[in-house]
Amino acid sequence: MAKEYKVPFVLEKPELLKFDAFVNNEWVQSKTGARFEVIDPGTDTAWASCPIFTAEDVPQVVETAQAAFQKFARTSPRQRAEWLTKWDGLIKEHKMDIAKILTHEAGKPIGEAAREVDFSTASLLWFAGEAERIEGTVATTSFPPGRRAFTIKQPIGVTVGLIPWNFPIGMFLRKISPALAAGCPMIVKPSPETPLSTLALAYLAAKAGFPPGVITVLTTDLDNTPSLSEALCRHPLVRKVTFTGSTRVGKIIAAHCAQGVKKVTLELGGNSPYIVFDDANLSQAATSLMMVKWINAGQACISANRIYVQSGVYEKFAEIIKEQTGKIVVGHGSVPNTTMGPLTSPRGLVKVINQIDDATKLGAKVILGGHRVLGNPGYFIEPTILKDMTTEMLISREESFAPVLALYKFETEEEVTELANDTSMGLASYVFTKNVDRIWRMFENLEAGMVGLNSV
Repeated sequence: MAKEYKVPFVLEKPELLKFDAFVNNEWVQSKTGARFEVIDPGTDTAWASCPIFTAEDVPQVVETAQAAFQKFARTSPRQRAEWLTKWDGLIKEHKMDIAKILTHEAGKPIGEAAREVDFSTASLLWFAGEAERIEGTVATTSFPPGRRAFTIKQPIGVTVGLIPWNFPIGMFLRKISPALAAGCPMIVKPSPETPLSTLALAYLAAKAGFPPGVITVLTTDLDNTPSLSEALCRHPLVRKVTFTGSTRVGKIIAAHCAQGVKKVTLELGGNSPYIVFDDANLSQAATSLMMVKWINAGQACISANRIYVQSGVYEKFAEIIKEQTGKIVVGHGSVPNTTMGPLTSPRGLVKVINQIDDATKLGAKVILGGHRVLGNPGYFIEPTILKDMTTEMLISREESFAPVLALYKFETEEEVTELANDTSMGLASYVFTKNVDRIWRMFENLEAGMVGLNSV
């Protein structure tokens, strides 16, 4: 007899809650019939289950998507844009229901979950507009002379999206929107921690009119995630893979795709420096830091990890941040006044406690927090601020993905530039200064894909 679960919330549209995988616009089980549990990280309680898909399921699923591709690739760009636009409208209509689902599988506060829905739908409208702007090129050849070379862009085929748990709605819509606009189906594998918000969006996509087989969502547990992902990446009918996650796993995905010389897009880990110079507007720098550090309890790839503050304002800035951080309300995401929820998984809790212990043993001072939240069964840790950090500490080298703010003191621009660039994870950097010349130097000298200048 199947285990029964109690859903800990009420939706205005209960049909949004789906507990099976989405294949060919149908809700299906895996071949084995096995299931895994979805845990509320705020209570450490299972409240749903989903099918465990394995590598054995992949061939049939990919062939279904390939059959859909043959028809979907020939639909007009206008039609694809209309489906994307209608999907956008349906998601916005049911925003708070989707946010409730997200809160109970990812842990983030309900207001933060709703904002994720808001910013995520921007991808749908953007690529709905881009669908009709897919253009080729015309060039005059050098040899032989008098000829023209034409280039046209065509849908590449079946794509795969491997989605992380920290922003499951944002990453799903960001990855699938361009694929659909271009005429390509996508098979999405959500993280085991957060499958239900993705399934809710798939339900609305079918309501928006997307044909069967164009959008597929395969769920699986943590143990089967590597083998299922590998089978998807290596299937010969899969032509493009997109992955967001750790650098370690990204290397594995790249190796799988290399075997078939597939196109692959990777957004990997970050160890972002946040630099505050003596002449910065400290209020502005502090307010921005509060946003980019504590969002989703620090579980964001662009989160500020290493906070470098010039010596002249180091102590003052530390006090400002301590005062503002002390106002954070930690609790279950469904409680209205909560401003920071739990970590999404117990693995993250173990990692951050290890990082804090390592830093304090090597001389860092805890000026706020530093412990688990007592008396709560969820994966909660206090917002933590560490001072007097040094380069040999784990946080200096690892992505924290937790609510830990690490403060480093520096003296010169040259010194902090070298420190900021001393990472293999150059995803984002942030600089706060009122010196215009310095702004341009830092913009050019920081080795990061994104650089925030007096902004985040």
